[in-house]
Amino acid sequence: MWAVALGRTEGFTRLAPTALFLVAITASMAGLAYAMRTVPIGTSYAIWVGIGAALTVAFSMATGDETVSITKIVLLVGLVGCVVGLKFAHQG
Repeated sequence: MWAVALGRTEGFTRLAPTALFLVAITASMAGLAYAMRTVPIGTSYAIWVGIGAALTVAFSMATGDETVSITKIVLLVGLVGCVVGLKFAHQG
């Protein structure tokens, strides 16, 4: 969500998107920090990027900024599946 909000801030001149960006980036960094407590940095970062990419596309689809297609949905499901696989691979 922060990536979409960043694109709408117009150089941080628009208040609502800037506030949304700040809240979302803080939550995103907190999520990465939380993951790093139990998962190695490389795996944590890969999981963070994968989840972030999937959520950014899903949010963009929900707001109409991105077109929705079966191909994109299948690929996003695959991406999330890979992220889950990384998490399980670390536990094994």
